Amino acid sequence: MLLSVIMPVYNEKGTIREIVSRVTALPVDKELIIVDDGSTDGTRDILTSLSSSDIKILFHDKNRGKGSAIRTGIAEAAGEFIVIQDADLEYDPHDYLSLLEPALSGEADVVYGSRFRGKYSDFSTLHWWGNKFLTFAANLIYGSRLSDVETCYKLFRTSVLKSIKLRAERFDFEPEVTAKLLRKGITIAEVPISYTGRKFTEGKKITWRDGFSALRTLIKYRFAP
Repeated sequence: MLLSVIMPVYNEKGTIREIVSRVTALPVDKELIIVDDGSTDGTRDILTSLSSSDIKILFHDKNRGKGSAIRTGIAEAAGEFIVIQDADLEYDPHDYLSLLEPALSGEADVVYGSRFRGKYSDFSTLHWWGNKFLTFAANLIYGSRLSDVETCYKLFRTSVLKSIKLRAERFDFEPEVTAKLLRKGITIAEVPISYTGRKFTEGKKITWRDGFSALRTLIKYRFAP
C-alpha cells in the first residue's frame, strides 16, 4: 500500500522544513508530492534543498490557489490512497495511521479527520463557529451527518478521488469535494484527530470571505447537473 501525501504550499518558509521532516519520518510507505503555489518569501529556495527520491516537488509559475495546487498534486499521485497535508504545523501527520484504519479495513473509501471529535487547541472563535456553521449547512443540504467538513485531513482511495471532476481554485476544494462525494452517495467515515490552530500573524490565510465562498459552493453543487 502506497500513500500519496499531497502538500500545497504558499509562503511557508517558517514551517516547511519541519512539516516535511514530520511527514517523511512517519513509518508508512508513501510519496510526498509538494506543490509550491507561487511562493515569494523564499520557500522555493528551501524546497529546492529538500529534494530526495521520495519527494516530488512541483512549482506553479504564479499563485493560483490551494485548490489548484491540490489538483496538480492529484494528477501526479501514484499511491492507492491520497491524503491532503497543509504546509503549516496545525495538523499532526501521525494521525495518518488513524485515517488509514477505516480505509484499509474496507469500511470506507473516504475518511475525514475530525478536529471536533479529537483534541484541539488555539481554535479561534471565528474559525470555530465558521466551521460549525459550514458543517451544519452541508449536513442540512446533503442529508449527511459529518462533524467537520472543512478539515484539511481528508483521505481518499485514489480511484474514487480521480473519478470526480474538480474545479476548485482556492479554499473551495473542501466544500466542492465533500459535495460531489455526497452527491455520488459515497460513504465518508470520520476519525478523531488533533489540531493546533495558528493566528493570522503566524501565517493563517483563510478568512471569513472564504467561508461565504464555501457556502455558495455547497449550494451550487447541490443543484448542479
